[in-house]
Amino acid sequence: MPRNQQIVLDNRPEGEATAGNFKLVATDTPALQDGQILVRHHYLSLDPYMRGRMNDSKSYAASQPLGEVMIGGTVGEVTESRHPRFAVGDKVVGMGGWQEYSVVDGNTPGMLRKVDTTHVPLSHYLGAVGMPGVTAWYGLVKIIEPKAGETVVVSAASGAVGSAFGALAKARGCRVVGIAGGPDKCRYVTEELGFDACIDHREHGDLKAMSKALKEACPNGIDGYFENVGGYILDAVLLRANAFARVAVCGMIAGYDGQPLPLQNPALILVNRMKVQGFIVSEHMEIWPEALKELGGLVAGGKLRPRETVAEGLAAAPEAFLGLLKGKNFGKQLVKLA
Repeated sequence: MPRNQQIVLDNRPEGEATAGNFKLVATDTPALQDGQILVRHHYLSLDPYMRGRMNDSKSYAASQPLGEVMIGGTVGEVTESRHPRFAVGDKVVGMGGWQEYSVVDGNTPGMLRKVDTTHVPLSHYLGAVGMPGVTAWYGLVKIIEPKAGETVVVSAASGAVGSAFGALAKARGCRVVGIAGGPDKCRYVTEELGFDACIDHREHGDLKAMSKALKEACPNGIDGYFENVGGYILDAVLLRANAFARVAVCGMIAGYDGQPLPLQNPALILVNRMKVQGFIVSEHMEIWPEALKELGGLVAGGKLRPRETVAEGLAAAPEAFLGLLKGKNFGKQLVKLA
């Protein structure tokens, strides 16, 4: 059996995460039991939620245990199978973690899903046609519930979630405004993803400047907002929100290092009779087939053209992850493992 490189969480961050929180180890891959599958991972997904799991604090999911392989989505190929539904050569997506191989129990529902790479590249099943895409779909369709002609805004617009959100919202006839960091990302958001406008938060780095930029980009106000960041950007959106606006709260990356993110004027939620709802997409598995079908169609039809930033080799994962938290990636952050 092959040797398996893994990255485990060695110690918990104190404030900002560092490469020293992780440890690279190697172990033997165990022999398969009946019903098990050996998967060689081709790509590992890096996502902001992983930062919250590194803390030992109350959250919607259990903390990442010390000394165990870091959690993470993976796509790869079946290299050995003792399960009748999976054959050698099948392309699969699962939660294999930060390692080169995983042994999966094929009888556990939802652990491994076969995917078709005829029209959609394998790596996209970790982004546009995977968890990030479904996240965008749920927040837009089930929480924001947009009507044609409404204005919707998304922060981190050039990322895996934000790019899918834009394509889905345009397909529903919305005016779509993104917020991203830097002119290159904003140009991609408008020119390649088809957003109506994009605001560079690096040029609008406080509440007053962001509020003014949103007023110019959203002359009819904001009807729906997909939140990935928090902080002053959320405050600025609340100032520009229309009556009965809806906010889907997906992430608060500005606060992942532990600092609180107070709202400056929460009374606006009442004044505007707004709906503000947080969600975790893994709690809504019933919508995944419908969402994945639409997202796959958008990618295959060229209406969603996701970007990827790819780090090479498992050892590069920690630095790539830390860069993701600082917005250094362009589009979906992946690690190529094979």
